[in-house]
Amino acid sequence: MKITKANGKAEYAVMENLKKRIDETDEKIVAIVSNIINEVKENGDDAVREFTVRFDGGVPKKTVIEKDELQEYLNMVDDDFKSAIIKAKNNIYDFHLRQAQQSWMTTKESGVIMGQRVRGLHRVGIYVPGGTAAYPSSVLMNAVPAKIAGVKEIIMVTPPATDGNPDPNIMAAAAVAGVDRVFLVGGAQAVAALAYGTEKIPKVDKIVGPGNIFVATAKKLLYGVVDIDMVAGPSEILIVADKTADPAFLAADLMSQAEHDKMASAILLTTSIDLARATVHEIEKQVKDLERQEIIRESLENYGEIIVCDDVMQAIDFANELAPEHLELCVTEPLKYIGKVDNAGSVFLGNFSPEPLGDYFAGPNHVLPTSGTARFFSPLGVDSFVKKSSFIYYTPAELHEAKDDIIKLAETEGLAAHANSIKVRFE
Repeated sequence: MKITKANGKAEYAVMENLKKRIDETDEKIVAIVSNIINEVKENGDDAVREFTVRFDGGVPKKTVIEKDELQEYLNMVDDDFKSAIIKAKNNIYDFHLRQAQQSWMTTKESGVIMGQRVRGLHRVGIYVPGGTAAYPSSVLMNAVPAKIAGVKEIIMVTPPATDGNPDPNIMAAAAVAGVDRVFLVGGAQAVAALAYGTEKIPKVDKIVGPGNIFVATAKKLLYGVVDIDMVAGPSEILIVADKTADPAFLAADLMSQAEHDKMASAILLTTSIDLARATVHEIEKQVKDLERQEIIRESLENYGEIIVCDDVMQAIDFANELAPEHLELCVTEPLKYIGKVDNAGSVFLGNFSPEPLGDYFAGPNHVLPTSGTARFFSPLGVDSFVKKSSFIYYTPAELHEAKDDIIKLAETEGLAAHANSIKVRFE
């Protein structure tokens, strides 16, 4: 990794380099995905089957797994994994339960009643990748908040393995999280089927979950037909560290994100040049024993950087501008700085709160805004799965009291019919 001294220019050159990763989706991919979406919209299950054969080599004999069948997969996984996902699910549930909102109503002395209804979406679809990118943890992170929100039905789609069977670890996680039905289909055709509905696959109100470029493009193109969680970019971590941090920890945490993807970014902001050099040494030492070292090396070479800052606050100011997906504060008294962090998907405080703790176990959601969108987006949560509507009740006397003001506002905007709607009630 390159070591750079912050000087008001060098650090921003790093930011510009990261922005280059966020190009518009390739036009060829958009064309392919658009065709898939249109075919599924017009021909439903037949189109889904055709694309599944074309891209995956065949359609599994069993294409849907009902809720009671999911429980069987809990007996197929090893006991330690089963115990781990149950503990993780409980932590995720406990954290997200605190996000739940209640409907409310207020009544004034005049008889006016106003309020807001909060209720879960009717049906949500979760996309879960298969193959080498099979992440049971994502099943928990997407399904548990939806259950707390009161979503009535959770549908999961996931591509089967080459033998036509689903990944048992993903199925076990689905059982623990409370998924209602699983359809063994993947790709853009699965996203389109969830958005429009087919004879077999029900239409959903929202689609969440990670996927490859074709899945991400399908979600982006179908936004408006259906709601989505977010358009996710490459994974990223930014660590702020002072001289007390352990370079072995820092190296390990940087590489934990770099192994995701060659496009992932891993940046260290430190107040110590000695720590910067020691971290580079640790990376070279540790990477030799890691399976995905080629991906890690390319990620760190192209999108990794160590920037030496004057002090912790300079580092945090830059972190706020970068708005990273994951931010670690490996400094003395990390709680002292939490109030200074305005833009980050999730913040990890201290030397013993590494990013993978949040990815898998602690409870906060790991579906986070990327590519600087933490400036205005929030992590996936219970709010992501609810809809709100307001209600108003006015008595005749209260509407009479307000009528002149309403009429004035309507007429000022040139909307005579709006004004007439009020006038007609008092003629």
